[in-house]
Amino acid sequence: MRAYVFPGQGAQFSGMGKELYEQSTLAKEYFEKANEILGFRITDLMFEGTAEDLKQTKVTQPAVFLHSVISAFVLGDDFKPEMVAGHSLGEFSALVAAKALSFEDGLRLVSARAQAMQKACEIVPSTMAAVLGLSDEAVEEVCDSIKDLVVIPANYNCPGQLVISGSIEGVDKACELLKEKGAKRALKLPVGGAFHSSLMQPASEELQAAINATTFSTPVCPVYQNVNAYPQTDPMAIKENLIAQLTAPVRWTQTVKNMVTDGAVEFFELGPGDVLKGLVKKIAPEAIVG
Repeated sequence: MRAYVFPGQGAQFSGMGKELYEQSTLAKEYFEKANEILGFRITDLMFEGTAEDLKQTKVTQPAVFLHSVISAFVLGDDFKPEMVAGHSLGEFSALVAAKALSFEDGLRLVSARAQAMQKACEIVPSTMAAVLGLSDEAVEEVCDSIKDLVVIPANYNCPGQLVISGSIEGVDKACELLKEKGAKRALKLPVGGAFHSSLMQPASEELQAAINATTFSTPVCPVYQNVNAYPQTDPMAIKENLIAQLTAPVRWTQTVKNMVTDGAVEFFELGPGDVLKGLVKKIAPEAIVG
């Protein structure tokens, strides 16, 4: 079976999507429609903007989403997913690609999500850190041991690579303890907040209203969602899982394992970069990655 995966925030780069825009009339139409919906020319920032321009959350998330879904659209009849998944923000791309959401509604939700997350980041100084070289259980134990500060496992990316999230003090303390426990690295990431933690609760509440007001359809194939790594086709359940996603960990390792168990043989990444290809290879070395 053929699985398609879609990247999240962090995959952006200057010049992203420019080739698509110039080589495909269909892509150009979608990009221009996006400029209209967003109320600013995001294409100018994607094609010519600096890395600093692209770091703005209100730009980053729609930019990665657009590159991803338009890459799927231009494949036309060759895009025949049998299962899809997206990493964090990428779940919205997966839902649009699988026809559970319209392009327009998907972009509006991604824009609303980005702005809500930015506001939440400004309430409490917070951050994330990548932890390499320890088991998931070891990282969980350290986070659980810190009772007075917010710090939790946030992204289960692949065996030996887990991202933690929380208050600056909580992440700093956890990094110290993780290094003592034998982590090869415990490195803070250049992000503006504690994504996928309880500190995103204000954003989750804001996004909930937008998601509940949006029409979701039954996708053309199962969508493996971040919060539980299970396939879903029921629109109501998809909505609930999307709302929960902002404050819950991204279970990417288990997602890929479940897709393989359910028959995925080939994985194709659509969107900027190839981070997910690398993660799939580490999680399921037997899979074909295209």
